[in-house]
Amino acid sequence: MASSPSANGLTPWDRVLLARHANRPHTLAYIGALYDEFVELHGDRSDGDDAAMVGGIGRFRGRTVMVVGHQKGESTRENIQRNFGMPKPEGYRKALRLFRQAEKFGMPLITFIDTPGADPGLSSEENGQAFAIAANVFAMTDLAIPSIAVVIGEGGSGGALAIGVADRVLMLENAIYSVASPEASAAIIWKDSGRAADAAAAMRVNADDLLSFGLVDEVIPENPPAHEDPQATIVATGDAIERHLIELDEMWKRGATGERALLEARYAKYRAMGEWQEAQAVPTPAAIGRR
Repeated sequence: MASSPSANGLTPWDRVLLARHANRPHTLAYIGALYDEFVELHGDRSDGDDAAMVGGIGRFRGRTVMVVGHQKGESTRENIQRNFGMPKPEGYRKALRLFRQAEKFGMPLITFIDTPGADPGLSSEENGQAFAIAANVFAMTDLAIPSIAVVIGEGGSGGALAIGVADRVLMLENAIYSVASPEASAAIIWKDSGRAADAAAAMRVNADDLLSFGLVDEVIPENPPAHEDPQATIVATGDAIERHLIELDEMWKRGATGERALLEARYAKYRAMGEWQEAQAVPTPAAIGRR
């Protein structure tokens, strides 16, 4: 299967490589540039802290908000420390703790998605990785506060979805969002991970495709790509977050009525995703006779 280039000449696989670029700005770069008086909060109050998931309270253009995001390393040593941005269960439980704290104190929630996926190691599975992810997804569906998620790099599988079930989902132009990595998908479909470029094209992992499917709400342009001009990308991301936050605030600040409207709109948003067809086969007389 050939990968068709987009209008700017980039193929889906080109976008995958850009999303993974080592110099692409990560969550802490966005937090440092967009949030004042940021205080990082640590630990899940159970097992410990996870450096692959960061979060805390900060001021975003005059508003106190809770920020949570995956964090990759800026060097090989830091990538090992942060597990290449792949959180363990304690990372997701830390995120859940911050979700509930934001809800308790009436702070909007902003999340930054940038992970190849949740940590797949045996110790994570034994420590309840699937349950931790499921608990986060469930919690985000009924948070009584506005929430905005931004895919800034890789959005891999449930590891991304665990902080991505938001009222608004934004995505950078050269980010990707998929149920599995192109390499893993190629290995499953064709038994050949070398066909990752074909898988990327078939899976429609790019921002424009996901926007057309209604899975994200806005694509934030990168001109040039984020690793070439991080500051411009971060400012554009901040502008997009502010615009959507103002819209959500108008609904949310109507008290109990606003909270109910927010939850109902979120429910409708996710129920409307995807297409399906239901049909009941009617057996023919001949088929009945063969039973």
